[in-house]
Amino acid sequence: MSAPAPPLGAAVRILLRHAIEAYQDSPQAHGWLTHNLQRFDEPLRVAIAGKVKAGKSTLLNALVGEQIAPTDAGECTRVVTWYVDAQFPRVTMYPRGSEPQQLTINRSTGGLSFDLHGYPVEKVDKLEVEWPSQSLRTQTLIDTPGIASLSADTSSRAGAFLAPEDAPTQADAVIYLMRHLHNTDVRFLESFFDQGVARATPVNTIGVLSRADEIGAGRLNALTSARKIARRYRADDKIRGLCQTVVAVAGLLAQTGRTMRQGEFTALTALAAMPRSDIESMLLSADRFSRTELDARDAPDSQTRAQLMERFGMFGVRLATTLIRQGMTDPNAISAELVKRSGLDELRSVLATQFTERRDLLKARSALLAVDLVLTREPRPDTAPLAADVERILAGAHEFAELRLLSALRAGAIKLPKDVLQEAERLLGGDGGSAAARLGLEPDAGPQEVWDAALDAAGRWRRRGESPMSSRAVADVSREVVRSCEGILAGMRQAYGE
Repeated sequence: MSAPAPPLGAAVRILLRHAIEAYQDSPQAHGWLTHNLQRFDEPLRVAIAGKVKAGKSTLLNALVGEQIAPTDAGECTRVVTWYVDAQFPRVTMYPRGSEPQQLTINRSTGGLSFDLHGYPVEKVDKLEVEWPSQSLRTQTLIDTPGIASLSADTSSRAGAFLAPEDAPTQADAVIYLMRHLHNTDVRFLESFFDQGVARATPVNTIGVLSRADEIGAGRLNALTSARKIARRYRADDKIRGLCQTVVAVAGLLAQTGRTMRQGEFTALTALAAMPRSDIESMLLSADRFSRTELDARDAPDSQTRAQLMERFGMFGVRLATTLIRQGMTDPNAISAELVKRSGLDELRSVLATQFTERRDLLKARSALLAVDLVLTREPRPDTAPLAADVERILAGAHEFAELRLLSALRAGAIKLPKDVLQEAERLLGGDGGSAAARLGLEPDAGPQEVWDAALDAAGRWRRRGESPMSSRAVADVSREVVRSCEGILAGMRQAYGE
Protein backbone atom coordinates (compact mmCIF):
# COMPACT_ATOMS: atom_id res chain seq x y z
CA MET A 1 0.00 0.00 0.00
CA SER A 2 1.21 3.52 -0.78
CA ALA A 3 1.86 5.95 2.05
CA PRO A 4 -1.01 8.31 2.86
CA ALA A 5 -0.77 11.75 1.30
CA PRO A 6 0.64 14.42 3.63
CA PRO A 7 -1.71 17.10 4.99
CA LEU A 8 -2.28 20.10 2.74
CA GLY A 9 0.10 22.40 4.62
CA ALA A 10 2.91 19.82 4.63
CA ALA A 11 2.42 19.05 0.93
CA VAL A 12 2.66 22.73 0.00
CA ARG A 13 5.78 23.20 2.15
CA ILE A 14 7.44 20.28 0.33
CA LEU A 15 6.46 21.82 -3.00
CA LEU A 16 7.94 25.18 -1.97
CA ARG A 17 11.25 23.58 -0.94
CA HIS A 18 11.49 21.73 -4.26
CA ALA A 19 10.75 24.98 -6.12
CA ILE A 20 13.42 26.85 -4.09
CA GLU A 21 15.97 24.16 -5.02
CA ALA A 22 14.98 24.32 -8.70
CA TYR A 23 15.41 28.11 -8.86
CA GLN A 24 18.65 28.49 -6.89
CA ASP A 25 20.27 30.22 -9.86
CA SER A 26 17.51 32.87 -10.10
CA PRO A 27 17.93 35.39 -7.24
CA GLN A 28 14.53 36.98 -7.78
CA ALA A 29 12.56 33.72 -7.96
CA HIS A 30 14.61 32.12 -5.17
CA GLY A 31 14.03 35.12 -2.87
CA TRP A 32 10.31 35.20 -3.65
CA LEU A 33 9.83 31.48 -2.94
CA THR A 34 11.94 31.62 0.22
CA HIS A 35 9.87 34.56 1.43
CA ASN A 36 6.68 32.57 0.91
CA LEU A 37 8.09 29.54 2.75
CA GLN A 38 8.91 31.78 5.73
CA ARG A 39 5.45 33.33 5.41
CA PHE A 40 3.95 29.93 6.29
CA ASP A 41 5.13 30.34 9.89
CA GLU A 42 4.00 33.97 10.22
CA PRO A 43 0.65 35.02 11.68
CA LEU A 44 -2.20 35.23 9.19
CA ARG A 45 -2.10 38.47 7.19
CA VAL A 46 -5.49 40.19 7.33
CA ALA A 47 -5.96 43.39 5.32
CA ILE A 48 -8.64 45.93 6.27
CA ALA A 49 -10.03 47.60 3.15
CA GLY A 50 -12.87 49.90 2.16
CA LYS A 51 -13.76 53.31 0.84
CA VAL A 52 -12.52 56.54 2.39
CA LYS A 53 -14.10 57.28 5.79
CA ALA A 54 -15.41 53.70 6.10
CA GLY A 55 -13.77 53.43 9.55
CA LYS A 56 -10.83 51.13 8.72
CA SER A 57 -8.33 52.56 11.22
CA THR A 58 -10.98 52.79 13.92
CA LEU A 59 -11.88 49.12 13.49
CA LEU A 60 -8.21 48.16 13.55
CA ASN A 61 -7.80 49.97 16.87
CA ALA A 62 -10.85 48.15 18.22
CA LEU A 63 -9.45 44.77 17.18
CA VAL A 64 -6.06 45.53 18.75
CA GLY A 65 -7.58 47.13 21.85
CA GLU A 66 -5.36 50.22 21.67
CA GLN A 67 -5.38 53.48 19.73
CA ILE A 68 -2.34 52.92 17.56
CA ALA A 69 -3.66 53.48 14.02
CA PRO A 70 -4.05 57.18 13.06
CA THR A 71 -7.73 57.92 12.44
CA ASP A 72 -7.41 61.45 11.09
CA ALA A 73 -7.05 62.25 7.39
CA GLY A 74 -3.28 62.72 7.61
CA GLU A 75 -0.67 61.50 5.16
CA CYS A 76 -0.06 58.26 7.11
CA THR A 77 -3.59 57.06 6.32
CA ARG A 78 -2.64 57.20 2.61
CA VAL A 79 0.11 54.59 3.05
CA VAL A 80 -0.31 50.82 3.39
CA THR A 81 0.55 50.22 7.05
CA TRP A 82 1.33 46.83 8.60
CA TYR A 83 0.71 46.23 12.32
CA VAL A 84 2.71 43.29 13.68
CA ASP A 85 3.36 41.89 17.13
CA ALA A 86 6.79 42.63 18.59
CA GLN A 87 8.53 42.81 21.93
CA PHE A 88 9.15 46.57 21.69
CA PRO A 89 7.37 49.38 19.79
CA ARG A 90 9.04 50.47 16.56
CA VAL A 91 7.94 52.05 13.28
CA THR A 92 9.86 51.45 10.05
CA MET A 93 9.32 53.25 6.74
CA TYR A 94 10.07 51.42 3.48
CA PRO A 95 10.72 54.05 0.77
CA ARG A 96 10.73 52.88 -2.84
CA GLY A 97 14.30 52.48 -4.06
CA SER A 98 15.88 53.36 -0.68
CA GLU A 99 16.88 51.60 2.50
CA PRO A 100 14.27 51.22 5.31
CA GLN A 101 14.30 53.99 7.90
CA GLN A 102 13.19 53.89 11.51
CA LEU A 103 10.72 56.65 12.38
CA THR A 104 10.11 58.53 15.61
CA ILE A 105 6.88 57.52 17.31
CA ASN A 106 4.63 60.28 18.59
CA ARG A 107 1.45 59.64 20.55
CA SER A 108 -1.52 61.92 19.89
CA THR A 109 -5.21 61.76 20.85
CA GLY A 110 -6.02 60.08 17.52
CA GLY A 111 -3.46 57.29 17.83
CA LEU A 112 0.19 57.19 16.83
CA SER A 113 1.64 59.72 14.40
CA PHE A 114 4.82 59.38 12.38
CA ASP A 115 7.18 61.86 10.72
CA LEU A 116 7.99 60.59 7.21
CA HIS A 117 11.27 62.57 7.18
CA GLY A 118 10.12 64.65 4.25
CA TYR A 119 9.43 61.68 1.96
CA PRO A 120 6.42 62.21 -0.33
CA VAL A 121 3.66 59.70 0.40
CA GLU A 122 3.70 58.44 -3.19
CA LYS A 123 7.33 57.33 -2.75
CA VAL A 124 6.68 55.28 0.39
CA ASP A 125 5.97 51.61 -0.26
CA LYS A 126 4.70 50.80 3.23
CA LEU A 127 5.00 51.49 6.95
CA GLU A 128 5.52 48.69 9.45
CA VAL A 129 4.37 49.29 13.02
CA GLU A 130 5.75 46.79 15.51
CA TRP A 131 3.70 46.83 18.70
CA PRO A 132 3.46 44.49 21.72
CA SER A 133 -0.08 43.13 21.46
CA GLN A 134 -1.64 39.77 22.20
CA SER A 135 -4.25 40.50 19.52
CA LEU A 136 -1.49 40.72 16.89
CA ARG A 137 0.11 37.39 17.76
CA THR A 138 -2.35 35.38 15.70
CA GLN A 139 -2.91 37.89 12.90
CA THR A 140 -0.99 40.73 11.32
CA LEU A 141 -3.39 43.57 10.50
CA ILE A 142 -2.80 45.68 7.39
CA ASP A 143 -4.49 49.08 7.14
CA THR A 144 -4.96 50.09 3.49
CA PRO A 145 -5.71 53.50 1.92
CA GLY A 146 -9.31 54.18 0.97
CA ILE A 147 -10.53 53.07 -2.42
CA ALA A 148 -12.64 55.50 -4.47
CA SER A 149 -10.63 58.36 -2.97
CA LEU A 150 -10.63 61.80 -4.56
CA SER A 151 -6.89 61.22 -4.89
CA ALA A 152 -6.31 58.83 -7.79
CA ASP A 153 -2.88 57.98 -6.37
CA THR A 154 -4.38 56.94 -3.01
CA SER A 155 -7.02 54.74 -4.65
CA SER A 156 -4.50 53.11 -6.95
CA ARG A 157 -2.20 52.38 -4.01
CA ALA A 158 -4.96 50.43 -2.25
CA GLY A 159 -5.83 48.56 -5.44
CA ALA A 160 -2.20 47.77 -6.22
CA PHE A 161 -1.74 46.17 -2.81
CA LEU A 162 -5.01 44.22 -2.60
CA ALA A 163 -5.48 43.28 -6.25
CA PRO A 164 -2.12 43.60 -8.03
CA GLU A 165 -2.11 42.87 -11.74
CA ASP A 166 1.19 40.99 -11.90
CA ALA A 167 1.41 39.09 -8.60
CA PRO A 168 -0.72 37.54 -5.85
CA THR A 169 -1.84 39.86 -3.09
CA GLN A 170 0.32 39.92 0.02
CA ALA A 171 -2.76 39.50 2.23
CA ASP A 172 -4.08 36.05 3.16
CA ALA A 173 -7.53 37.41 3.95
CA VAL A 174 -9.52 40.65 3.81
CA ILE A 175 -12.02 42.46 6.01
CA TYR A 176 -13.92 44.74 3.66
CA LEU A 177 -15.77 47.71 5.22
CA MET A 178 -18.79 49.31 3.61
CA ARG A 179 -21.23 51.87 4.97
CA HIS A 180 -23.79 50.90 2.34
CA LEU A 181 -23.31 48.59 -0.60
CA HIS A 182 -22.34 50.60 -3.67
CA ASN A 183 -21.26 49.52 -7.15
CA THR A 184 -17.74 50.60 -6.20
CA ASP A 185 -17.71 48.01 -3.42
CA VAL A 186 -18.96 45.26 -5.70
CA ARG A 187 -16.41 46.06 -8.41
CA PHE A 188 -13.58 46.06 -5.91
CA LEU A 189 -14.60 42.75 -4.33
CA GLU A 190 -14.81 41.19 -7.78
CA SER A 191 -11.33 42.46 -8.66
CA PHE A 192 -9.86 41.02 -5.45
CA PHE A 193 -10.47 37.43 -6.50
CA ASP A 194 -7.20 35.70 -7.31
CA GLN A 195 -6.77 34.12 -10.72
CA GLY A 196 -5.77 30.47 -10.84
CA VAL A 197 -5.84 28.83 -7.44
CA ALA A 198 -9.37 28.30 -6.11
CA ARG A 199 -10.59 30.90 -8.59
CA ALA A 200 -13.35 33.31 -7.56
CA THR A 201 -13.73 32.02 -4.02
CA PRO A 202 -15.04 34.35 -1.32
CA VAL A 203 -13.42 32.25 1.42
CA ASN A 204 -10.84 34.88 2.31
CA THR A 205 -13.18 37.90 2.48
CA ILE A 206 -15.53 39.07 5.24
CA GLY A 207 -17.83 42.05 4.74
CA VAL A 208 -18.41 44.53 7.57
CA LEU A 209 -21.28 47.00 7.60
CA SER A 210 -19.22 49.65 9.36
CA ARG A 211 -20.27 52.70 11.36
CA ALA A 212 -23.42 50.72 12.05
CA ASP A 213 -24.55 53.08 14.81
CA GLU A 214 -25.02 55.87 12.24
CA ILE A 215 -27.58 53.89 10.25
CA GLY A 216 -30.24 54.63 12.82
CA ALA A 217 -29.15 58.26 13.37
CA GLY A 218 -27.63 57.39 16.74
CA ARG A 219 -30.87 56.00 18.23
CA LEU A 220 -30.64 53.20 20.80
CA ASN A 221 -32.07 50.73 18.27
CA ALA A 222 -29.56 51.74 15.58
CA LEU A 223 -27.57 48.53 15.77
CA THR A 224 -30.72 46.44 15.58
CA SER A 225 -31.52 48.16 12.29
CA ALA A 226 -27.95 47.67 11.08
CA ARG A 227 -28.04 43.95 11.87
CA LYS A 228 -31.24 43.57 9.84
CA ILE A 229 -29.49 45.21 6.88
CA ALA A 230 -26.47 42.91 7.36
CA ARG A 231 -28.77 39.87 7.34
CA ARG A 232 -30.34 41.12 4.13
CA TYR A 233 -26.89 41.49 2.57
CA ARG A 234 -25.95 37.98 3.71
CA ALA A 235 -29.00 36.59 1.93
CA ASP A 236 -28.23 38.44 -1.32
CA ASP A 237 -26.88 36.04 -3.97
CA LYS A 238 -24.49 38.65 -5.33
CA ILE A 239 -22.94 39.33 -1.93
CA ARG A 240 -22.83 35.63 -1.03
CA GLY A 241 -20.68 35.10 -4.10
CA LEU A 242 -18.23 37.82 -3.02
CA CYS A 243 -17.65 37.30 0.69
CA GLN A 244 -18.21 34.74 3.42
CA THR A 245 -20.59 36.81 5.49
CA VAL A 246 -21.54 40.37 6.44
CA VAL A 247 -21.38 41.60 10.05
CA ALA A 248 -22.65 44.92 11.42
CA VAL A 249 -20.08 46.69 13.64
CA ALA A 250 -20.04 50.11 15.29
CA GLY A 251 -16.27 50.55 15.11
CA LEU A 252 -16.07 53.79 17.09
CA LEU A 253 -18.11 52.30 19.94
CA ALA A 254 -15.93 49.18 19.92
CA GLN A 255 -12.70 51.19 19.95
CA THR A 256 -13.87 53.46 22.76
CA GLY A 257 -15.27 50.56 24.77
CA ARG A 258 -11.87 48.87 24.73
CA THR A 259 -9.97 52.08 25.56
CA MET A 260 -12.37 54.03 27.83
CA ARG A 261 -10.73 56.29 30.40
CA GLN A 262 -11.76 57.03 33.97
CA GLY A 263 -12.27 60.74 33.21
CA GLU A 264 -14.69 59.85 30.41
CA PHE A 265 -16.68 57.62 32.73
CA THR A 266 -16.85 60.43 35.31
CA ALA A 267 -18.12 62.90 32.70
CA LEU A 268 -20.74 60.41 31.44
CA THR A 269 -21.91 59.81 35.01
CA ALA A 270 -22.41 63.54 35.50
CA LEU A 271 -24.40 63.74 32.26
CA ALA A 272 -26.53 60.74 33.27
CA ALA A 273 -27.49 62.58 36.47
CA MET A 274 -29.11 65.36 34.43
CA PRO A 275 -32.80 65.21 33.44
CA ARG A 276 -33.22 62.79 30.55
CA SER A 277 -35.14 65.32 28.50
CA ASP A 278 -32.18 67.72 28.68
CA ILE A 279 -29.77 65.05 27.44
CA GLU A 280 -32.07 64.08 24.56
CA SER A 281 -32.41 67.73 23.59
CA MET A 282 -28.62 68.13 23.56
CA LEU A 283 -28.22 64.97 21.46
CA LEU A 284 -30.20 66.37 18.56
CA SER A 285 -26.84 67.19 16.97
CA ALA A 286 -23.15 66.85 17.77
CA ASP A 287 -22.68 70.61 17.70
CA ARG A 288 -25.59 71.19 20.06
CA PHE A 289 -24.25 68.56 22.47
CA SER A 290 -20.93 70.31 22.89
CA ARG A 291 -22.09 73.94 22.73
CA THR A 292 -25.17 73.91 25.00
CA GLU A 293 -24.63 75.98 28.14
CA LEU A 294 -25.15 73.87 31.30
CA ASP A 295 -25.97 75.29 34.70
CA ALA A 296 -25.32 72.14 36.76
CA ARG A 297 -22.21 72.54 38.88
CA ASP A 298 -20.71 69.10 38.09
CA ALA A 299 -21.69 69.11 34.42
CA PRO A 300 -18.76 68.55 32.02
CA ASP A 301 -17.63 71.66 30.18
CA SER A 302 -17.96 72.25 26.46
CA GLN A 303 -14.49 70.94 25.58
CA THR A 304 -15.01 67.73 27.57
CA ARG A 305 -18.35 67.13 25.86
CA ALA A 306 -16.78 67.72 22.44
CA GLN A 307 -14.15 65.12 23.27
CA LEU A 308 -16.85 62.69 24.42
CA MET A 309 -18.70 63.16 21.13
CA GLU A 310 -15.50 62.56 19.18
CA ARG A 311 -14.71 59.40 21.14
CA PHE A 312 -18.18 57.89 21.63
CA GLY A 313 -20.31 59.37 18.88
CA MET A 314 -24.00 60.19 19.28
CA PHE A 315 -24.97 56.56 19.78
CA GLY A 316 -22.21 55.85 22.29
CA VAL A 317 -23.02 58.84 24.49
CA ARG A 318 -26.71 57.98 24.46
CA LEU A 319 -26.06 54.31 25.24
CA ALA A 320 -23.48 54.92 27.97
CA THR A 321 -25.61 57.48 29.83
CA THR A 322 -28.64 55.19 29.56
CA LEU A 323 -26.69 52.26 31.05
CA ILE A 324 -25.47 54.43 33.93
CA ARG A 325 -28.99 55.73 34.52
CA GLN A 326 -30.19 52.12 34.69
CA GLY A 327 -27.79 51.40 37.55
CA MET A 328 -24.55 50.24 35.89
CA THR A 329 -21.88 52.05 37.91
CA ASP A 330 -18.77 49.93 37.27
CA PRO A 331 -16.67 51.46 34.46
CA ASN A 332 -15.33 48.02 33.50
CA ALA A 333 -18.88 46.73 33.14
CA ILE A 334 -19.77 49.76 31.02
CA SER A 335 -16.76 49.14 28.76
CA ALA A 336 -17.65 45.48 28.33
CA GLU A 337 -21.27 46.33 27.51
CA LEU A 338 -20.24 48.92 24.92
CA VAL A 339 -18.00 46.38 23.21
CA LYS A 340 -20.75 43.76 23.33
CA ARG A 341 -23.34 46.13 21.84
CA SER A 342 -20.88 47.29 19.14
CA GLY A 343 -20.86 43.95 17.32
CA LEU A 344 -17.08 43.56 17.78
CA ASP A 345 -17.46 40.23 19.61
CA GLU A 346 -19.48 38.84 16.70
CA LEU A 347 -16.82 39.99 14.24
CA ARG A 348 -14.03 38.45 16.31
CA SER A 349 -15.96 35.19 16.46
CA VAL A 350 -16.37 35.24 12.68
CA LEU A 351 -12.65 35.97 12.26
CA ALA A 352 -11.84 32.98 14.46
CA THR A 353 -14.10 30.57 12.58
CA GLN A 354 -13.56 31.84 9.05
CA PHE A 355 -9.90 32.89 9.14
CA THR A 356 -8.03 31.49 12.15
CA GLU A 357 -9.44 27.95 11.79
CA ARG A 358 -8.56 28.09 8.08
CA ARG A 359 -5.05 29.44 8.65
CA ASP A 360 -3.21 26.53 6.98
CA LEU A 361 -5.63 26.53 4.05
CA LEU A 362 -5.29 30.27 3.47
CA LYS A 363 -1.50 30.08 3.82
CA ALA A 364 -1.38 27.12 1.40
CA ARG A 365 -3.49 29.06 -1.07
CA SER A 366 -1.12 32.05 -0.92
CA ALA A 367 1.91 29.76 -1.34
CA LEU A 368 0.45 27.96 -4.36
CA LEU A 369 -0.21 31.32 -5.99
CA ALA A 370 3.44 32.25 -5.37
CA VAL A 371 4.75 29.02 -6.94
CA ASP A 372 2.34 29.37 -9.86
CA LEU A 373 3.63 32.92 -10.47
CA VAL A 374 7.27 31.76 -10.65
CA LEU A 375 6.43 28.84 -12.95
CA THR A 376 4.53 31.19 -15.26
CA ARG A 377 7.19 33.92 -15.33
CA GLU A 378 10.24 31.67 -15.55
CA PRO A 379 9.15 28.44 -17.25
CA ARG A 380 11.81 25.75 -17.51
CA PRO A 381 11.71 22.23 -18.95
CA ASP A 382 12.93 20.71 -15.67
CA THR A 383 10.16 22.37 -13.63
CA ALA A 384 7.32 20.50 -15.35
CA PRO A 385 7.03 18.16 -12.31
CA LEU A 386 6.49 21.22 -10.09
CA ALA A 387 3.62 22.41 -12.29
CA ALA A 388 2.18 18.90 -12.13
CA ASP A 389 2.47 18.97 -8.32
CA VAL A 390 0.53 22.27 -8.19
CA GLU A 391 -2.24 20.72 -10.30
CA ARG A 392 -2.18 17.53 -8.23
CA ILE A 393 -2.53 19.42 -4.95
CA LEU A 394 -5.35 21.53 -6.32
CA ALA A 395 -7.20 18.52 -7.70
CA GLY A 396 -6.50 16.15 -4.83
CA ALA A 397 -6.85 18.38 -1.78
CA HIS A 398 -10.39 18.15 -0.52
CA GLU A 399 -9.96 21.53 1.15
CA PHE A 400 -9.79 23.22 -2.25
CA ALA A 401 -12.65 21.11 -3.58
CA GLU A 402 -14.70 22.39 -0.65
CA LEU A 403 -13.81 25.99 -1.50
CA ARG A 404 -14.76 25.62 -5.13
CA LEU A 405 -18.07 23.96 -4.29
CA LEU A 406 -18.85 26.41 -1.50
CA SER A 407 -18.20 29.28 -3.90
CA ALA A 408 -20.47 27.71 -6.55
CA LEU A 409 -23.26 27.20 -4.03
CA ARG A 410 -23.03 30.74 -2.70
CA ALA A 411 -23.01 32.17 -6.22
CA GLY A 412 -26.18 30.24 -7.08
CA ALA A 413 -24.49 28.18 -9.79
CA ILE A 414 -26.01 25.00 -8.32
CA LYS A 415 -29.68 25.07 -7.37
CA LEU A 416 -30.79 23.18 -4.26
CA PRO A 417 -33.79 23.46 -1.92
CA LYS A 418 -33.11 26.15 0.70
CA ASP A 419 -32.79 23.79 3.68
CA VAL A 420 -30.57 21.39 1.72
CA LEU A 421 -28.41 24.29 0.51
CA GLN A 422 -27.93 25.63 4.03
CA GLU A 423 -26.87 22.22 5.35
CA ALA A 424 -24.50 21.66 2.43
CA GLU A 425 -22.79 25.02 3.01
CA ARG A 426 -22.49 24.34 6.72
CA LEU A 427 -21.00 20.83 6.25
CA LEU A 428 -18.54 22.23 3.72
CA GLY A 429 -17.28 24.71 6.34
CA GLY A 430 -19.31 27.78 5.42
CA ASP A 431 -19.98 28.55 9.11
CA GLY A 432 -16.53 27.51 10.33
CA GLY A 433 -14.08 24.67 9.93
CA SER A 434 -14.50 22.90 13.27
CA ALA A 435 -16.44 19.65 13.43
CA ALA A 436 -19.05 21.17 15.74
CA ALA A 437 -19.61 24.18 13.46
CA ARG A 438 -19.92 21.97 10.39
CA LEU A 439 -22.46 19.74 12.10
CA GLY A 440 -24.48 22.57 13.64
CA LEU A 441 -23.62 21.53 17.19
CA GLU A 442 -22.66 23.57 20.23
CA PRO A 443 -18.89 24.23 20.51
CA ASP A 444 -18.66 22.06 23.64
CA ALA A 445 -20.41 19.04 22.07
CA GLY A 446 -18.92 15.75 23.25
CA PRO A 447 -17.07 13.26 21.01
CA GLN A 448 -19.97 10.80 20.88
CA GLU A 449 -22.43 13.52 19.88
CA VAL A 450 -20.07 14.72 17.14
CA TRP A 451 -19.48 11.14 15.93
CA ASP A 452 -23.18 10.33 15.77
CA ALA A 453 -24.02 13.59 13.98
CA ALA A 454 -21.23 13.11 11.41
CA LEU A 455 -22.25 9.50 10.79
CA ASP A 456 -25.87 10.51 10.38
CA ALA A 457 -25.02 13.36 7.99
CA ALA A 458 -22.73 11.13 5.90
CA GLY A 459 -25.47 8.51 5.54
CA ARG A 460 -28.14 11.08 4.71
CA TRP A 461 -26.05 12.74 1.99
CA ARG A 462 -24.89 9.40 0.60
CA ARG A 463 -28.52 8.36 0.14
CA ARG A 464 -29.31 11.74 -1.44
CA GLY A 465 -26.46 11.32 -3.93
CA GLU A 466 -27.45 7.75 -4.84
CA SER A 467 -31.13 8.52 -5.25
CA PRO A 468 -32.35 8.08 -8.85
CA MET A 469 -34.36 11.27 -8.34
CA SER A 470 -31.20 13.35 -7.81
CA SER A 471 -29.69 15.32 -10.69
CA ARG A 472 -26.04 15.06 -11.66
CA ALA A 473 -25.33 18.34 -9.89
CA VAL A 474 -26.92 17.11 -6.65
CA ALA A 475 -24.97 13.86 -6.90
CA ASP A 476 -21.70 15.82 -7.31
CA VAL A 477 -22.51 18.04 -4.32
CA SER A 478 -23.45 15.01 -2.24
CA ARG A 479 -20.17 13.27 -3.01
CA GLU A 480 -18.11 16.22 -1.74
CA VAL A 481 -20.29 16.68 1.34
CA VAL A 482 -19.90 12.98 2.18
CA ARG A 483 -16.12 13.41 1.88
CA SER A 484 -16.32 16.30 4.35
CA CYS A 485 -18.30 14.15 6.80
CA GLU A 486 -15.83 11.28 6.36
CA GLY A 487 -13.02 13.73 7.05
CA ILE A 488 -14.63 14.58 10.40
CA LEU A 489 -14.94 10.86 11.22
CA ALA A 490 -11.34 10.19 10.16
CA GLY A 491 -10.12 13.04 12.34
CA MET A 492 -11.98 11.63 15.32
CA ARG A 493 -10.53 8.15 14.75
CA GLN A 494 -7.07 9.69 14.71
CA ALA A 495 -7.74 11.73 17.85
CA TYR A 496 -9.57 9.10 19.90
CA GLY A 497 -8.50 5.80 18.31
CA GLU A 498 -10.64 3.28 16.49
